[in-house]
Amino acid sequence: QVQLVESGGGLVQPGGSLRLSCAASGFTLDYYTIGWFRQAPGKEREGVSCISSSDASTYYADSVKGRFAISRDNAKNTVYLQMNSLKPEDTAVYYCATRVRYSGSCYAWRSRSEYDYWGQGTQVTVSS
Repeated sequence: QVQLVESGGGLVQPGGSLRLSCAASGFTLDYYTIGWFRQAPGKEREGVSCISSSDASTYYADSVKGRFAISRDNAKNTVYLQMNSLKPEDTAVYYCATRVRYSGSCYAWRSRSEYDYWGQGTQVTVSS
């Protein structure tokens, strides 16, 4: 059974850092694309970042570029999202997701409908 579990969220002051984890079970992460999304209250779920399985290419939304970094540790079957210089507008529930299509690439990574499995989410709150 494919399962994704996010962790690492919490309350942090503006300018602070958090590292989110997305632990996979029921499948081997090596061969799958992983996307990170976030959803703030009253807003649509938006793509934040993606890492491919094929060549570990990474992609970011403009709003987080230069501040967030996605990485994968295949030995631990886990993907990370390092978030630095956090801003109040980064406050949201963060989700990781995976899919079995597109041969492990990040093609159309921002589209929620292109993902097959989702985690339950972890809350990130940036506030002083």
